[in-house]
Amino acid sequence: MKEREEGAHQIICAKCNVPLKKGKVHITYLGNTFPAELPRCPSCGMVHVDESTAVGKMAEIEKNLEGK
Repeated sequence: MKEREEGAHQIICAKCNVPLKKGKVHITYLGNTFPAELPRCPSCGMVHVDESTAVGKMAEIEKNLEGK
């Protein structure tokens, strides 16, 4: 993914060269699936997972698995 500055912060799909649009997706990590609202390409479906989602949600899932 590449970023384009046009007054507002936009993320552009590197493959399709179109702006990503927020949408509902399901993320699966270590056998656990959770819903999220993330930017995705309306053309190819590639999803951009930002660092805070990746680190925060994944750490939460790992912590829950350790407790089981």
